Amino acid sequence: MKETHKQKVLFLCTGNSARSQMAEALLRHKAGDSYDVFSAGTHPEGVDERTVEALKKFGIATQDLTSKSIATFEDQVFDFVITLCDKANSECRSYPNAGKQLAWDFADPKERSGSNPFSVTLNELNNRLSMFLLVEEKQNNTKDEEIKELTDNNPHVDDFDPISFYKSLTDDIRLKTLMLAHYHGELCVCELMEAMDEDSQPKVSRNLAVLKKAKVITDRKHGKWVFYKINPEIPLWAKSVIAQTTENNIALINKELQRLAQMQNRPDKAKFCD
Repeated sequence: MKETHKQKVLFLCTGNSARSQMAEALLRHKAGDSYDVFSAGTHPEGVDERTVEALKKFGIATQDLTSKSIATFEDQVFDFVITLCDKANSECRSYPNAGKQLAWDFADPKERSGSNPFSVTLNELNNRLSMFLLVEEKQNNTKDEEIKELTDNNPHVDDFDPISFYKSLTDDIRLKTLMLAHYHGELCVCELMEAMDEDSQPKVSRNLAVLKKAKVITDRKHGKWVFYKINPEIPLWAKSVIAQTTENNIALINKELQRLAQMQNRPDKAKFCD
């Protein structure tokens, strides 16, 4: 088997605590077979725990992340050096031994407002890295099939249809089902009926079938109950849409959460096992 030459990428930020750590973990996850990825800070201050939490939430490995000084990579040659904030760009405007230098600017999640700024930043970085992979692989004359393989967040759902996904969000029951599932992990039909004060089981089941057909949810049978949860195999961007919608619109499901909390004789749940 022919050995593939990996290109080296260095992400630079000020503290090497959030943005550059996310970028390192994401690119390694998305295209670690083609890129050796590193990150550093002009003034490193340790990896922020919220960075680790955001990455783990979306299934990204974090065990190798450490905060490092830019001096760690002195005299090393990189195919790409990418700064992620204006301050780092100003301090490292012309990085020595860089094949290409890109200047991206992302707001510091530690200074952003909103209910979940680290997840928002993670999603923004994911989008930019997807574009980066497309552009660079096209310039290297990579076949379209290989580009798709690199930018696909999860090869197990390679036919995931964004149109069907967004259509699945346009119904009140389906949207609230996803928001409640994001919060609780998994729920059965009777719990969803109670939460949404809905008397018609066929109506709820029909909407669950739409979500399942779109591959947005999966089910599992436990005893006489069937439980539903967000499909862990959907792409990262779709997970992020559901997460951000829920976390920034909790008021939309406040009543549903209260009804669920007051529900009597809820079905027993065993730990979900695939």
